[in-house]
Amino acid sequence: MRALSQTAQQVGCQARILDAVEAVNFDQKSRIVELVQRHYGDVSGKTFAMWGLSFKPRTDDMREAPSRVIMEALWQAGASVQAYDPEAMDEVERIYGHRADLRLVGTRDATLPGADALIICTEWQHFRAVDFEALAGQLTDKVIFDGRNMYDPARVEKAGITYYGIGRGASVRRGN
Repeated sequence: MRALSQTAQQVGCQARILDAVEAVNFDQKSRIVELVQRHYGDVSGKTFAMWGLSFKPRTDDMREAPSRVIMEALWQAGASVQAYDPEAMDEVERIYGHRADLRLVGTRDATLPGADALIICTEWQHFRAVDFEALAGQLTDKVIFDGRNMYDPARVEKAGITYYGIGRGASVRRGN
């Protein structure tokens, strides 16, 4: 979107629709942060498991990745992140280096021990098949913030997990 908008500007055209889409896309990146803040208030001292760091599946591209906005907001608020992505781990380390509030791990399940909640940022296929009962047993606060709208809320909530999805209308606190 941004490239198309810039090209239009270079040839003297105003691309208002493209600019509006870009603005909405940017706002969506902050939506998960808003849900986390609404749920917790203060996240200082909290640890978040994060599945998916790249902009989209099957790439290590982090340039416009929502995970960056989310991680940086959580760090600024005093939280820590335990993260996994099948492709983007090296790129995340290149961008952020070694940080006390970021732990990169080798599998999605390795993000869960000690985590208060789970945040889904990229819709990798192997994040779809989840044993929600087992997941509930590992998350301290039993909360999922699903930035990719991957799961059926009723199925997640049946396992005793509070679920916040994106793209399902107004998200409300459910479950616990």
